[in-house]
Amino acid sequence: MGGRQLRCATWNVHRAKGTDGRIDPGRVMTAIDEALTPLDLHVLALQEADEECRPHASIFDVAQIAVDTGLDYIHDPTLRWGPDSDGFLGTILFLSPTLERTQTDVIDLPGHCHRGAVSVEVIHDTRPVRIMSTHLSLFQPLRIVQMRIIGQYLRRRPPMQTVLLGDLNEWRPWGGMMLHPGLVGTALRGPVRRTFPSTRPVLPLDRILTNAPGEVRDMRTVHTGQAAIASDHLPLEAIVTVP
Repeated sequence: MGGRQLRCATWNVHRAKGTDGRIDPGRVMTAIDEALTPLDLHVLALQEADEECRPHASIFDVAQIAVDTGLDYIHDPTLRWGPDSDGFLGTILFLSPTLERTQTDVIDLPGHCHRGAVSVEVIHDTRPVRIMSTHLSLFQPLRIVQMRIIGQYLRRRPPMQTVLLGDLNEWRPWGGMMLHPGLVGTALRGPVRRTFPSTRPVLPLDRILTNAPGEVRDMRTVHTGQAAIASDHLPLEAIVTVP
């Protein structure tokens, strides 16, 4: 892949519970290997990839996912909920070894169901880029509060192009108040594709967004038979330009 581009994918893997009601981590890992590994990704974000309740125990063999995809599992102990977890409140990021990581943070987000975000600042072909993954609330007012907190975090960090990807649980294509630039402090934009439910997608709950000067191109759902049954969401992939 030439030029300043980031190929990104995000997938809510539903704690390995498939549309047939069966919990099968191996099936999710097979879907990642068959459907996402061939995409030559720079960024892979997973949500609901740890157990839901404390201690948010691990579900997947993250070392094997890293081997299969050729990506680095980036969660040292400071980026995990605890020693039993693989990620931060179910959010796990894998990044290309070509991306030089310069800053990593986790952000607590309020809500009845504990939510969080993972932020990693990298250098991509001499350009600084911030990659953030999150899983937001089902409740619209809480999503607004959660994005406000993310916006406050962005204001405290150096300005740079930001990529936000994950399960935003926002069904309206325009994003509503939660993505308003006045709330977040920056305009995050990207195409919309339906990802939920995986067997017959109706709602665009999963997003890949970026702010200027970049843009999101060639977005599509990854609709393979294995991916459609392994989780109630479909994976989403796109190219993010880094001008």
